[in-house]
Amino acid sequence: MSEETPICSAKGCRADAVWVLAWNNPKLHTPERRKTWLACEEHREHLSQFLGVRGFLKDVVRFDEWRAPEEADGAQGS
Repeated sequence: MSEETPICSAKGCRADAVWVLAWNNPKLHTPERRKTWLACEEHREHLSQFLGVRGFLKDVVRFDEWRAPEEADGAQGS
């Protein structure tokens, strides 16, 4: 992970990200694949609804608690 502060994925927003929205488009991705968008407090609900109505949203987790699936598989100390 870089030293840069993560920024919200909403168009035009430059606020710090607080949330990770994990999603998957079943027409394009395997079921275990997770793409992510980052969201500030203001845009979390909007981005969640956008993904949710399409059936893409899988999980919403606070950024400081997020562990990507590849990180969770045991690569510690790198």
